[in-house]
Amino acid sequence: MKKTLNIAMIGYKFMGKAHSNAWKKAPLFFDMELTPVLKVVCGRHAEPLQEFADRWGWEEIETDWRKVIERDDVDVVDISVPQHLHFEIAKAAVEAGKHVFLEKPMAMDSKQAQELYEIVKKSDVTHYVNHNYRRCPAVRLAKKMIDEGKIGRIFHWRGTYLQDWIVDPEFPLTWHLKKETAGMGPQGDLNSHSVDLARYLVGDISSVSCMTTNFIKERTLPDEVASGTFSGKSAGTAKGEVTVEDAAFMICKFENGALGSFETSRFAPGRKNYNYFEIYGSKGSLIFDLERMNELQYFNREDPAGEQGFRTILATEAGEHDYIANWWPPGHMIGYEHEFVHAVVDFCEAVRTGSEIRPNFYDGLKEMQVLEAGLESAEKGQEVSI
Repeated sequence: MKKTLNIAMIGYKFMGKAHSNAWKKAPLFFDMELTPVLKVVCGRHAEPLQEFADRWGWEEIETDWRKVIERDDVDVVDISVPQHLHFEIAKAAVEAGKHVFLEKPMAMDSKQAQELYEIVKKSDVTHYVNHNYRRCPAVRLAKKMIDEGKIGRIFHWRGTYLQDWIVDPEFPLTWHLKKETAGMGPQGDLNSHSVDLARYLVGDISSVSCMTTNFIKERTLPDEVASGTFSGKSAGTAKGEVTVEDAAFMICKFENGALGSFETSRFAPGRKNYNYFEIYGSKGSLIFDLERMNELQYFNREDPAGEQGFRTILATEAGEHDYIANWWPPGHMIGYEHEFVHAVVDFCEAVRTGSEIRPNFYDGLKEMQVLEAGLESAEKGQEVSI
């Protein structure tokens, strides 16, 4: 009989749905030695929390996260709450000997991230920061091709992550728009993904220069129960100040000599979740677009001159592209939710074997240092070394 792994999830809205789906679907499509059990879900509001638990199959609910962490029947704490709660919950979970599946970015600042990393170094728990885009088969293919030298020495990274969900000035002041709860705006929310992908594919970053701006300074206060990511309802006419940036444009130097850029904004009409990167090297180039996530574009300088051009690789071939053999026949696409399933599969295997999973708290710390340096650069108007 396969062993089970009891999951407690703290937070139940947007990411709660994505994570619940992953914990449920993973053992249905993958042969796993540890089977996740949806033991308890935690949130502040009991009535909608119970509705969520009933829908997704969680056995119990709890409104106090401290009680969840104290439970002897919980093996994993899945943290899917706003950033300002990450540090305290993750610290308590690690100290209680729980494995931690943590949404990005891992903390509010590099000081918190450093403390969490120092704590996990002294423990034997599995720790993971959920940058799900690393687990797109097309991104894994890009990594493989880079490691095999297919594009040669890397010269440039260009990362772009754009959304448009707060262009409307009537959108309320949800937690994402306040420094005390979000820490950063799209610099932390979106550029965290881009920086993680850049570190994964290109390497560590040595210095950054950045500029930020705000387009809307005040917004109406939200109805806390009815509002969430990408959706908001005002509680009335009272307004509060937007205290994080609306857009951040950052350039960087990598330790290996490459140059990079990161563009992020929530004010890009028509861009719903545009996570895009280009990598240029001495032998060729790679392009990935999340809105076409099953595809990777590849340019090979060694092709005959009359036949050169970007070609599209469909990363759906079982046996050739990571994870695909557990899904559908070639050409039958997978989507956003599948990346979370892949993360759960890899996480459970890391717990079982005691092996490392990436990105982990070390990667979360390095990423936080880059993001924080970007905001420091924007404030000082000068390049900042990492």
